[in-house]
Amino acid sequence: MTAAIPAEASTHRLSISGMSCAGCVATVENALKNVPGVVESAVNFAEHTATVRGGVDAKALIAAVTASGYGAAELRGPEDESEKEAAELAHYRALLRKFIAAGVIGLPLMLAELMGVMPMLDMPSGRVFWLAVGAATLWVLAYAGGHFFRGAWKSFRAHNANMDTLIALGTGAAWVYSMLVVVFPGLVPSLARHAYFEAAAIIISLINLGQALEMRARGKTSEAIKRLIGLQPKTARVIRDGKEIDIPISEVGLDETIRVRPGEKIPVDGVIIEGHSSVDESMLTGEPMPVEKKVGDEVVGATFNKSGTFLFQAKRIGADTALARIIEMVRRAQSSKPAIGRLADQISAVFVPSVLIIAVITFLVWHNFGPEPRLSYSLVATMTVLIIACPCALGLATPISIMVGVGKAAEYGILIRNGEALQQAGKLTTIVLDKTGTVTEGRPTVTALVPAAGWDETKLLTVAASIETGSEHPLAEAIVSAAKAKGIKLSAVSGFEAITGHGVSATIEGKEVLFGNARLMAKHNIDLGSLPKRAEQLAAQAQTPMFLAVGDTVAGIVSVADPIKPDSKAAIARLHAIGLKVVMITGDNRATAEAVAREVGLDEVMAEVLPGDKAAKVSGLQARGEIVGMVGDGINDAPALAQADVGYAIGTGTDVAIESADVTLMRGSLHGVADAIAISRVTVRNIKQNLFGAFIYNVLGIPIAAGALYPFTGLLLNPIIAGAAMAMSSVTVVSNANRLRWFQSGQART
Repeated sequence: MTAAIPAEASTHRLSISGMSCAGCVATVENALKNVPGVVESAVNFAEHTATVRGGVDAKALIAAVTASGYGAAELRGPEDESEKEAAELAHYRALLRKFIAAGVIGLPLMLAELMGVMPMLDMPSGRVFWLAVGAATLWVLAYAGGHFFRGAWKSFRAHNANMDTLIALGTGAAWVYSMLVVVFPGLVPSLARHAYFEAAAIIISLINLGQALEMRARGKTSEAIKRLIGLQPKTARVIRDGKEIDIPISEVGLDETIRVRPGEKIPVDGVIIEGHSSVDESMLTGEPMPVEKKVGDEVVGATFNKSGTFLFQAKRIGADTALARIIEMVRRAQSSKPAIGRLADQISAVFVPSVLIIAVITFLVWHNFGPEPRLSYSLVATMTVLIIACPCALGLATPISIMVGVGKAAEYGILIRNGEALQQAGKLTTIVLDKTGTVTEGRPTVTALVPAAGWDETKLLTVAASIETGSEHPLAEAIVSAAKAKGIKLSAVSGFEAITGHGVSATIEGKEVLFGNARLMAKHNIDLGSLPKRAEQLAAQAQTPMFLAVGDTVAGIVSVADPIKPDSKAAIARLHAIGLKVVMITGDNRATAEAVAREVGLDEVMAEVLPGDKAAKVSGLQARGEIVGMVGDGINDAPALAQADVGYAIGTGTDVAIESADVTLMRGSLHGVADAIAISRVTVRNIKQNLFGAFIYNVLGIPIAAGALYPFTGLLLNPIIAGAAMAMSSVTVVSNANRLRWFQSGQART
């Protein structure tokens, strides 16, 4: 059970330096979790960042990371992010320089060794040559490989072991052994007198190249965040003291009046107070069509003003804007770990110590049972095991795919809260859809007025609209709007009461008025006469008939229809195509619900369900063994969204909707659900591919490096080949994850 977040809790984001493998992730996470006040910490190896929540000071977190052998700095805003990017670019270039420097020394040595033109070790001139080679290789280890040795030493002091440990031991042992052969050849049997300077230099060169390529590929995974940040305009034109002035966006205050002209980006979130325009909100919703905006409408920062000039009042600024919250949500999701990722981290945490044990066993086996020269064979096999056994690929397998998958989802207007939701979405068997605003438009209109004897349509609509002025239900809004459109003057209402799942009651002109479904009428013993039959006919046409009673007499039916969204049928067909059962849940009457279900092709309908019972219906499906995704508006359906295995908040709400579910769909289309599930499935499949590749690499690579094939083939893996394989394993994983960047809607439906 997750600990409660204290009221004074804050979130800190740190840049972590010095991490070289997944084992480092566990070390840094443990160091952060042990800081008093920390409630939750997550380290992203792919991004080299940590996100920490709790009532704790950033200085204490940085001190804890430093004490564990790594570096840390707090990331507060765009300036810090830019500094981090600049530092990573400088590190990338440094790695390339080190690759070249080590290659310049190692490559000629390797070629000369292959051509057999190297001087003999037992000749005086040969010893001078090899001493010079040893000194040059020592420079390579110090300059091009110094960060590995420093990392290994820091890890040792912190009682840990990581990838740096393996590289430092492997290349260090090769250099020490080679110098021993050169300086004291008599200590080594004649058959074992061979120097491995070129192996040490080439291995350092290849690993630096691999890390540089990995870093460059990793940089592409965060492009979604960079694009989101790039959407934010830099300045705003505010009106102060009657004058229009341009100021940095960071200086915009709440309730400030801002002018936006055609072709400009809206700087912050607010409400239009003068003028009108059409606004391109595709960055928020993914919908390409501009949205018409008038006085009283909300506008969102970073959306694009197509035409018209308007003034608006700033209502959300800085970190409170929709864009800032979206960026933060994407970052949180990219840093989170699904269950499959936590398993990989647990394995990685014990991987390096296990490799060290395997390396010792390898040395002992070759030294005691291997052919002559045993010492040389022991050293080569042990060094190869240390070099090939890199847990980097294993540590990158999950976070790198999560980063790309979450970023790709954001491009489609899909905000995924965490990696767990991303993984779980791919396992769903049933999708439960709320009707109003999800399958339908959520903007109902009055479609029929059926007055009872002694009533007419105008009088019926007048009473119905009067009682509904106190309700906030979408159907109520439709009835009131219909009355206003006809110029009807509404009556005063007192004693208004909303009866959950039934309707409303109030007193109008001294008479008790009831307006709602048949259950409400039955509860008050109202005789409906022949009206129920007409209500059934209306319901069969996907309309919602509501009975009106004044005193103890029925006055008639007001029927409202909520039109089905144009793309609902196609989106539900997509959900069926990927093997999902689709269920609709609604408080509407059964006849209306079944009419909608027939129109869009649903598998099952749960009608006349009270709002408080929706979560129980979801629970019932889960009890039948279904893995359930619930799609609702993110507010009224909150209990059901929380009960579901994955909750999808659908709609363009920029406040509660963003915070109310596992996945927020910024578009009002069910295609977003199909896209979210498709992205989830391809991402999880990509993670599994990465993990499989990383596991197979180590499962096969370590035994081969230890010499498992030697008794059968007489072949022993060259340490240089091991170094190349290790360097390329991480690059392969990152490159495979980056394939997700080419995902297109509707492609992945397996």
